[in-house]
Amino acid sequence: MRYLHTMVRVTDLDQSLDFYCNKLGLVQVRKNDFPQGKFTLVFLCAPEDKAAAEADIAAGRRDAPMLELTYNWDPEAYSGGRNFGHLAYEVDDIYATCEKLQKAGVTINRPPRDGRMAFVRSPDNISIEILQKGEAKAPAEPWASMPNTGAW
Repeated sequence: MRYLHTMVRVTDLDQSLDFYCNKLGLVQVRKNDFPQGKFTLVFLCAPEDKAAAEADIAAGRRDAPMLELTYNWDPEAYSGGRNFGHLAYEVDDIYATCEKLQKAGVTINRPPRDGRMAFVRSPDNISIEILQKGEAKAPAEPWASMPNTGAW
């Protein structure tokens, strides 16, 4: 398992970038707009991590460790910790990881139907994203037909 990023939702992207980059000193390494989903993702890292993050991106690997700023184009008032998104971890086998968690009594809130991504929650309701290392696995049961449970 490898730590990837922490996601934080922001209400004003320019103001947030000013804070995180100009004031705090993080550097932007990637920005992607998703018009169909109406959101923008900006990945930031500490200056000392920039070379490693850029090398990861160039090699097609996930860029870690990072701070992911998520800006939803439709305004939303975040309450109850909704602005904090999730922790993200990459695993060698998403199906085996989810099975192990499920057997230990952990609810799989968003099953890995696509063989790539799942979500669970900690006992304190912190959302944790689990991502398949490398390419997505082929869809497989029981995950492919498993519905979402609760929120993630």
